[in-house]
Amino acid sequence: MSGTVHKLDRRSSGQDDAYSEMLQRAHALVPKLRERAAKTEEMRRLPPETEKELHEAGLFRILQPKRVGGAELDYVALVDFADVVALADASVAWNLANLASHHWMLGMFDERAQDLIWKDNPDALIASSFVFPAGRATKVAGGYKLSGRWPFSSGVDSSTWNMLAGIVSSDDEADGVEYRVFLLKQDDYTILDTWSSTGLKGTGSNDVEAKDVFVADHMTLAVKDVAGGATPGSAVNPGPLYALPVFALFPFVLSGAALGNAQACLDDYIEIARHRASTYNRAKLGDLQTTQIKIAEASAKIDAARLIMRRTCIDAMADARRGDVPMLAEKTKYRRDGAYAVNLCTEAVSLLFSASGARGLYTTGALQRQFRDAHAINAHIAFSFDAAGTNYGRVALDLPSENLTL
Repeated sequence: MSGTVHKLDRRSSGQDDAYSEMLQRAHALVPKLRERAAKTEEMRRLPPETEKELHEAGLFRILQPKRVGGAELDYVALVDFADVVALADASVAWNLANLASHHWMLGMFDERAQDLIWKDNPDALIASSFVFPAGRATKVAGGYKLSGRWPFSSGVDSSTWNMLAGIVSSDDEADGVEYRVFLLKQDDYTILDTWSSTGLKGTGSNDVEAKDVFVADHMTLAVKDVAGGATPGSAVNPGPLYALPVFALFPFVLSGAALGNAQACLDDYIEIARHRASTYNRAKLGDLQTTQIKIAEASAKIDAARLIMRRTCIDAMADARRGDVPMLAEKTKYRRDGAYAVNLCTEAVSLLFSASGARGLYTTGALQRQFRDAHAINAHIAFSFDAAGTNYGRVALDLPSENLTL
C-alpha cells in the first residue's frame, strides 16, 4: 500500500507526535477493513466490528474539542485520515470523515447543545443531511417547528443524533428566508431504508423524515454564524479549528475518501502490473510502455489532488490562527478546488479501470468497487465542478454568488 503516512506535510503546531500516532492507528486498521469490504457492501452500512474498531482507535473524535476528550487535530485531519482508511474501503472512509466532522460542527453550537450530547456520551455519533430545501421550519416561542424528508444521511443507523438542514420561512416576505441547521435526537425522526446504490454501498446513507418536530433555539445553528470567525460555541471552544468557515470548506470533509480510494486503485494496479502477463501475447504488463504511461498519468493526478486538498486545509487553518476570515472570492476558490481535486481522483480511477481490461468486469476483487465508489463520490454536489466552477466564475466577474451557504 501507499506510503502516504510519512509523506504528509505536518503544519499542526505542537501536534506532530499525536497526529502521527493517530494516523498509525488508522493505518493499522487498513488490512482488516479491506478484508471486510465485501461484508460492508452486503450490509449496506458499517459492520458493528468496524464501528467498534474506529471508536477504540479514537478516530471519530479527531476534531472533537480537547475539553471533552477529543483530539482537536487540525482540519487537514479530515483529508489525511479518510485518505488512509480509503486505502481499505471508501465507504468506511466516507462515514469516518463525515461523522468526525459533526463533532467539529457541534463545537460551534451553543454550549447547552454540546453539553446535552457530550455529557451524556462523548462518543455519540451524529449523522447529517445538509440538503437545505428538504427541510422547512417556522419560528415559534423558544425555538422552531421543523418538518421534512432528507436524503443521504450517511451513517444514520449508527447515530443517536442528526444535524438536519432547513429553510426558515416567515409570513413577512421582507424577512426573507434563513438557512439553519437543526439538531434532532433519533426519537424525533424516522429512518427510511432507501440506500440501495451502485457505489459507496456501505455508507448506509438512508433518508430520514421528521414531522412538525419542536427544536429549541439552542439546538439550532444559523449558517451565517459558521461563515468564519466567532460562533455560538466560541465561548467554550475558542481554538482556530472552530472558527473555520464550515460550508466553504465542506468539500474537504469528504474529499479524502476519493483520494485514498484512487491511491488504493493505483497501488493495486502497480502490484498486478509487476507480475502479470497479458493473456493475449504473454507480454509482461510492466514492460509495456502504455502501462508505464498510465501509471505516470494516474499518479500525477492523485498527487496533484492530494496537494490541492491538503494545502487548502493547511492554509485555511493558518488564516484562522491569525483571526482572518476569508473573503467570498477565497471561499468560492475553496469550493472550486475541492471539486477539481476529487474530479482528478475520479479521472485517475477511470484511467486505471480502462487500462485493466477484462479484469475490471469481474464482481470479485477491489477494482470494480473502487471504480463504483469513485463515481459515487464524484456524484456528490460538492464535487460538481460545473456548480463550483460556475459560482467561482460568477464571483470573479463581480456577479452575486449563487451558493447561499457561503
